[in-house]
Amino acid sequence: MLLIPFAARAQYQSKESPRTDSTLVLSLDDALKIALSENVSVKVADMEVKRNEYARRGSYGALFPQISASGMYSYAIQKQKVFFGSDDDSESSSGGGGMASMFMSAFEPIMYYIQQLYAVTGTPFVPYIAPAKEETSTSSSSDPIEMGRRNQVTFGLSASMPLVNVQLWESLRLTGDQVELAVEQARESRLGTVTSVKQAFFSVLMSKASYEVYNAVYENAVENFKLTQMRYNAQKASEMDLARAQSSVAAAVPNLYNAENSITLALWQLKAVMGVDLDMDIDVAGALEDYASHMFYDINEGQDASLDRNSQMRQLATQAEMLAKQIRMQQYAYLPTLSMQVSYNYYTQSDKFNLSQWKWLPSSTLVFSLSIPIFSGGQRYHAVKQARVQAAELDLQRVNAERQLRIGIRQSISTMETAMKSYDSAKEALKSAEKAYDIASKSYQVGRSTLTDLNNTELTLTQTRLQALQAVYNFVNAKAGLEQTLGYDFSDEAATLENR
Repeated sequence: MLLIPFAARAQYQSKESPRTDSTLVLSLDDALKIALSENVSVKVADMEVKRNEYARRGSYGALFPQISASGMYSYAIQKQKVFFGSDDDSESSSGGGGMASMFMSAFEPIMYYIQQLYAVTGTPFVPYIAPAKEETSTSSSSDPIEMGRRNQVTFGLSASMPLVNVQLWESLRLTGDQVELAVEQARESRLGTVTSVKQAFFSVLMSKASYEVYNAVYENAVENFKLTQMRYNAQKASEMDLARAQSSVAAAVPNLYNAENSITLALWQLKAVMGVDLDMDIDVAGALEDYASHMFYDINEGQDASLDRNSQMRQLATQAEMLAKQIRMQQYAYLPTLSMQVSYNYYTQSDKFNLSQWKWLPSSTLVFSLSIPIFSGGQRYHAVKQARVQAAELDLQRVNAERQLRIGIRQSISTMETAMKSYDSAKEALKSAEKAYDIASKSYQVGRSTLTDLNNTELTLTQTRLQALQAVYNFVNAKAGLEQTLGYDFSDEAATLENR
């Protein structure tokens, strides 16, 4: 039983993983720089910015001519047929009907006008009389006539572009706001990553500090056990004192294991938010007490801090501007649009599939198209109403978001203020606890106090140390959250809370 504490100590020391040459020791700035270049959420946000930038550039292509080439080949299985004349053959041949009579009646005013011109000039007018056709065919004028040829090939180029389209112009401005929104979302991702890395880094420091406290408790318990054992062998300590000393060592071991496990978990969390391999051997530089000197802040100044740099408020402002442009874009749908289209085609027709004998003929057209919206069943009207309702909703969300952010700022400042007071109180109590433990330890060595008194003073000392460390940890954590709320970037050294 006397060898149990030493076996436990040897077992724990064998599980410790000391630093090696391959261990990467990181400061807070180093961890932040690695996270901003390796974190997955930051990379995704940067890619989203690129995607929106490409979308914006692509949208400007609507202003340029859209050029396309086309080709077509068709084969007439049955040619199209047309009819001339009336359905009654006798009527068409009598002169009262038929194609000829219809033609002459249509051109009768023109013939009369030509005769008058010849009468003025004195030139006799001789009307043209078509030669009589020989009755070689028995078909009537009502028989269908085939048109076109079997093979038809067409190649062409066409270009179209909008000349006046106000709604399109406003939509292009909207794509610029989408890029700006993506940039701000990427900034928000960076701010969140910075806060997560800071909190994970401080968790590692807190775990290491707790380990040091519990390790000191363990070492003190071992020293007290040795002293008690010596006194027990000299018959100056009772068996109960020896059992208490041994139980104190045994009780300190689980706390030491938990502290070691907390360091491992905290390092995993730090590596996860940094975006590095979880098997990578890293450690953090510095101690949590190093940040105790930064525990100051003007509380009154933080109550009314500006939210101009807050990412959420900036995104809401950008979204409000986008909705305003959407309203104008819906209103511009009432305006006419003007577009232009140019086409140039080559085509040919032939009954024989002989490319060398095909005759290609060009054709080209220039078309200006004016579109005037008149009635759409109320779609444009209700689209404007919908956009205005969305703008009103966004305004209410902005007011509520600002209220929640103000609450968050006050909570962070209250936590920081409490941490500062707790740290000052814990520091004063720590001095008294250390002095009391030294007195109790020396008194126990000379036999003027009991082991129970020594254990009580050590427990008070341990609690006071942990309270001081917890106060520093609470302060730096709340400060990191406040910096994120206020929108202070890691790269903006002039905007950090220490320099305000």
